[in-house]
Amino acid sequence: MELKQNVIIKIEQDSIAQELGIQAGDILLAVNGQRVQDVFDYRYLIQEEYVELTIRTIEGEEYIAEIEKEESEDIGIIFESGLMDNAKSCKNKCIFCFIDQLPKGMRESLYFKDDDSRLSFLQGNYVTLTNMLEEDINHIIFYHLSPINVSVHTTDLELRKKMLKNPNADKVLDVMKKLADAGIEMNLQVVLCRGINDGAILDKTIEDCVCFFPHAKSMSVVPIGLTKYRQNLYTMIPFDKQESKKVIAQVENWQKKLKQKLGTSFVFLSDEFYLKAGCDLPEDTFYEDFAQYENGVGMLSLLKAEFEQALQKYQYQLPKQKQNTISIATGEAAYDLIKKLCDKVIEYCPKWNICVYKIHNDFFGDEITVSGLLTGQDIIKQLTKKELGSYLLLPESLLRNDTTMLLDDIEIEDIEKALNIVIKITKNTGEALLCNILDLEEMK
Repeated sequence: MELKQNVIIKIEQDSIAQELGIQAGDILLAVNGQRVQDVFDYRYLIQEEYVELTIRTIEGEEYIAEIEKEESEDIGIIFESGLMDNAKSCKNKCIFCFIDQLPKGMRESLYFKDDDSRLSFLQGNYVTLTNMLEEDINHIIFYHLSPINVSVHTTDLELRKKMLKNPNADKVLDVMKKLADAGIEMNLQVVLCRGINDGAILDKTIEDCVCFFPHAKSMSVVPIGLTKYRQNLYTMIPFDKQESKKVIAQVENWQKKLKQKLGTSFVFLSDEFYLKAGCDLPEDTFYEDFAQYENGVGMLSLLKAEFEQALQKYQYQLPKQKQNTISIATGEAAYDLIKKLCDKVIEYCPKWNICVYKIHNDFFGDEITVSGLLTGQDIIKQLTKKELGSYLLLPESLLRNDTTMLLDDIEIEDIEKALNIVIKITKNTGEALLCNILDLEEMK
């Protein structure tokens, strides 16, 4: 059997690998003579006190590096791919798929649809469980990859097959049971499509999924994201104010019942529903451990709470007499909150002028309002000739995969040149936002 090649891109300083002379560009062929399929195989195999690495050097020579170390001690090798394997592509053709709604001409990587349970564990991606073989399920159980994020969408199994356009989509409950029986925790997701999997069907989905508690830790309900590029796709109707209120009332009923029965609300709505309905967002304490934060659940409430805490924390460092003008650009969803938070800053620092700009998403269309999907071209177009002050703040969520690049391949540097402004990227925390607004060093 041909051994898989795993290219090494970096050796950590003062590590075992550096001591052995392993170099960037070398290839790991095997650990203890065994094939390494992915990062979980690798981590498992190097746990032993005695380890043999089969290495092929840049020059093409092969040798075995013998290692004696403490149990579970890391070797200090960083690979070309964090997964150490190709991500498994999605075989579904979901009627709500966001990638199918991208315009043509974007970079190729944006069109790749993954449905890989390993990425669910490593990066928080949601998987449908439809593309998994028995060996994949066993892989999760063997390495105890927990929690796994599962896109359920509906437990009406015939409807699920239609929504995912996959005949295997009706196996979801069986797979979830097997994972739960093995002690694997799951966070669940429902992408809610108006007139399709809402109403009584949503009730059934919540009821069925609660049965897996406590292994099913939480469930998020998020509205379908609709771009203006839905030509020749399934007709979808966005949630309006009235329908959003109905969803909130329905889920609140479940939350009250489950809080009494289980001690947790279990099911949570994304911030978008409250914004669409014109309702106040729940307090940050409502979201318990924020298990669904990365899914847009409780983000704004947490930002508000962190920001207000930071104001108290930094009250003696605030530049109350200093005069300055700065600017912030944000998406439509977060605009009202960001504006209110900035007004609070002005109460403490009355000489500070903060220009908050709401960026409309012309690129994707009216229904896309989150900051993370803004493009460089929209920011440039809408901020040209605007008062920007000494620097412009942009949220970290704009950037792709630890780069300085936005979705449309425009770099932060390009925006700086176009607007003739210094840009600061702020992390998605209330403390980071306050410190960047007032040019303060974060306290450690």
